Amino acid sequence: MKIAVPTRGNIVDDHFGHCEAYSVFTIDNNKNIENAELYPSPQGCGCKSNIASLLQEEGVTVMLAGNMGTGALNVLTGHRIKVYRGCSGNASKAVQDFLDGKIADSGEGCDHHQEGHQCNHEL
Repeated sequence: MKIAVPTRGNIVDDHFGHCEAYSVFTIDNNKNIENAELYPSPQGCGCKSNIASLLQEEGVTVMLAGNMGTGALNVLTGHRIKVYRGCSGNASKAVQDFLDGKIADSGEGCDHHQEGHQCNHEL
């Protein structure tokens, strides 16, 4: 299994489409993190980039994200990547929490055009 996390440093980035990179964690059969690789974020909005197809080609099936708009959610889902929004903090810890069954999708998206809206939900 491979899990992607939009990151800034080693922290889950609050905004999927504006992260520094995507950290891709390879998980072994015993639900342990076996490997982690960084994929630079493409320029521009995440929902309009090729990141979903790239992640799908790399075998990613799960995305743990802070927040994202409906466009990005639809693009990832269309590439058979299950999205869990509302994640925050250390990326490796978020992956481990997911593997331990402690993460569920917050169901809340991010509309960065809505004035005054902040996208930083805690689990």
